[in-house]
Amino acid sequence: MTTCIPAGRGTLHYRVTDYKGRSCSKGAWVSDVSIKSYLQKDLSWSKRVSKVLQIHRSEFSVPALCKNRKLFKVISSSKKDGTTKYFDFAVIGSGIAGLRYALEVAKYGTVAVITKAEPHECNTNYAQGGVSAVLHPSDSVESHMKDTIVAGAYLCDEESVRVVCTEGPDRVRELIAMGASFDHGEDGNLHLAREGGHSHNRIVHAADMTGKEIERALLKEAINNPNIFVFEHHFAIDLLTSQDGSDITCLGVDTLNTVTLEVVRFLSKATLLASGGAGHIYPKTTNPLVATGDGIAMAHRAQAVISNMEFVQFHPTALADEGLPIKPSKPRDNAFLISEAVRGDGGILYNLAMERFMPSYDERAELAPRDVVARSIDDQLKKRDEKYVFLDISHKPKNEILSHFPNIASMCLQYGLDITRNPIPVVPAAHYMCGGVHAGLQGETNVKGLYVAGEVACTGLHGANRLASNSLLEALVFARRAIQPSVDQMKNSSLDLNASNLWPRPTLPLSLGSNAKAKILSATQELRKELQTIMFYYVGIVRSTMRLETAEKKIGNLEAKWEEYLFRHGWKPTMVVPEICEMRNLFCCAKLVVSSALSRHESRGLHYTVDFPHLEESERLPTIIFPSSPLNSTWSSRQLQKQPMYQ
Repeated sequence: MTTCIPAGRGTLHYRVTDYKGRSCSKGAWVSDVSIKSYLQKDLSWSKRVSKVLQIHRSEFSVPALCKNRKLFKVISSSKKDGTTKYFDFAVIGSGIAGLRYALEVAKYGTVAVITKAEPHECNTNYAQGGVSAVLHPSDSVESHMKDTIVAGAYLCDEESVRVVCTEGPDRVRELIAMGASFDHGEDGNLHLAREGGHSHNRIVHAADMTGKEIERALLKEAINNPNIFVFEHHFAIDLLTSQDGSDITCLGVDTLNTVTLEVVRFLSKATLLASGGAGHIYPKTTNPLVATGDGIAMAHRAQAVISNMEFVQFHPTALADEGLPIKPSKPRDNAFLISEAVRGDGGILYNLAMERFMPSYDERAELAPRDVVARSIDDQLKKRDEKYVFLDISHKPKNEILSHFPNIASMCLQYGLDITRNPIPVVPAAHYMCGGVHAGLQGETNVKGLYVAGEVACTGLHGANRLASNSLLEALVFARRAIQPSVDQMKNSSLDLNASNLWPRPTLPLSLGSNAKAKILSATQELRKELQTIMFYYVGIVRSTMRLETAEKKIGNLEAKWEEYLFRHGWKPTMVVPEICEMRNLFCCAKLVVSSALSRHESRGLHYTVDFPHLEESERLPTIIFPSSPLNSTWSSRQLQKQPMYQ
């Protein structure tokens, strides 16, 4: 049952839905006190969130889980002992949002940057296209706003859109001042590309490796900053939270050093969650292996509000290995992205009969927003029973192709494909989560001391579909906006050095025999593939109520089967290893996506369902998910440690 709660005072109107299409409206008098624990004063987007969903039957609950470590600098005064570390600021994630934030807050105190693998292994590093910003006299903030809102199917928060489009140009100039090198034209000015959904050329880029260049520049600055300490290979397990009445405060994070297999606790006065998305809930994704929804799941378990999880963006053009002249020797960990900029630069989509098909779906043809292009390709594949389509840029001059897309050209050439002469086989792949942890205009969440930026956040910018190259821009803008409230929080917080003892520590499965552990990990790997398959077949580009309900049931049964298997083989609820932590998070995020999708009775942006194929003005509202009671919730939905309570 789903309860829709409008924000505000007085009469509380809500719709109770049983997911069978039957609903009724009810009313009840409520006071601010009764909803205080759910919706804080400044939580709503632009102070006007009018639809709130509490998913009662999804079995989500409260606390948190995750991974690893290596130091760039020796920590002295910032630590108490080897397994507990104290910092003014903790940053979970080392992509563009996390590093940009760290560089600023380092002016006010010590910063721990906690990263799951190597610092460069993040979604930022794989971003090819660029950063969208109004930097040409013929362009305007209003035009960028309009393009963003149209692409977002009019579900974007206008205030968030205005903030990002207005402040974006300055954030790009700051990157350049830090040493990021972007392409310039013959006139000496920045070369501005155009991508699908944009009405102007406004994409700042470094060939087709923009994210890598930004990550390089930021990481260099961070490593050289004496106040920033980077912990590689630390898997974030769970946020450390305490509760005082209805107020929840984040005081740090537990991590697992995956090199030394040591649980390391970070206590901090302010925490930024910038851990990226959850692409690996699907079998084919452009995301790196680290993108398993850890941040979203941790925040949800810590009672943070989650928004718009039904809007999963499938990039229309990932490289289809099946169509390459030389097949890869083994499956890729993540699909290779063929940048949006290829279509923006004149690339044309054909089916295998070399028939151009996009004009028959949308008047903008190949320059339509991603949701439109992905659905069009999906329709072609199903109608023609084919595995991929072609994206052809070979009609452009060879030197232009090689200068604009050197990385794509090089990758394809490794498999016998010359993109200057032949079309590229492409297929849609899971790419970006438009939903995430609900954030205000300063990256704040309903959990005190917890801020979010980047793909893990849902700021309202993207609405129902992200406009190309707006993601890096959003990360820059909101990382910058979260600085002042974080500094204020740090200055007003008194972190008790004895606070480390408030929570029991996660444990390693040392008591398990090697045979039992091997069985558990093997079973987890197989069930992970099964979960991804369920998401692919039942929660993909085109959905239906029946298929979503089937997915909900199958995922619930699969999770119960997994938990029963673990505990039957001696696993304890407080035990941690990376594979199990990731599986918990994948289950949590998959359930959030399915529950959100079931609650939206219309087709908008990335969420298309055959049972409600049209836009409905009454449904043009963000989906807000609150955690339900921890009672009767599944293990993957609960924090490992019981949070301290204060009276």
